[in-house]
Amino acid sequence: MSMLTPPGMGGKYRITGDTYPRMRRPRRRRRIVLAAAAAVVALGAAGWGTLQLVDVFSGGDGGTRTTAGRGADCKPVAKASAPPAAPALPKPGQITVNVYNATPRSGLAKTTADELKKRGFTIGKVGNAPAAYDKKLPGTGLLLGGQGAVKGAFPVLGTQLKAATAKTDTRATADVDLILGAAFKTLDPKAVADAALIALNKPKTAPVGKC
Repeated sequence: MSMLTPPGMGGKYRITGDTYPRMRRPRRRRRIVLAAAAAVVALGAAGWGTLQLVDVFSGGDGGTRTTAGRGADCKPVAKASAPPAAPALPKPGQITVNVYNATPRSGLAKTTADELKKRGFTIGKVGNAPAAYDKKLPGTGLLLGGQGAVKGAFPVLGTQLKAATAKTDTRATADVDLILGAAFKTLDPKAVADAALIALNKPKTAPVGKC
């Protein structure tokens, strides 16, 4: 009997030789180990995918988030500086308006001039339109003046008759003409004109950019 044979065992249970037999690990344990490893891999992949979805829907670009919720590479936006001051527009009383009637209706220039005077404008000449425009102006009205009126008298006087068009000529004086055309009926309502004049003088602020 071999020394490896336990006492009381013999026959077909007898162990011969002088080395211990190799013992195989049960297959069931191997399956458990493989299943656990696969579960760890699956959980890791699911966690990474969830992180990517959160980053996409939150608008992130992969940068590190700070406590303020902004990316680490997001620089604070500087406060908008005040825009350069635009030249002050003249007040109605500083604008001399010549009112001319280019329609066949008599008295139209005078009634319009009287209304402009009530609204604070200085009135110059009043009468029929020059031959170049008399009975030849199909629109509502025409503002006519020198080049300096483009950013001065035209915008202010235009608040009283928004449908009027503007045109420059070669005059050297600061006065402007309001020529009433065939489609003219009356000046814009005073309340509407006053609101337009307030909006015209209201300063505009530059928009502040967002990070």
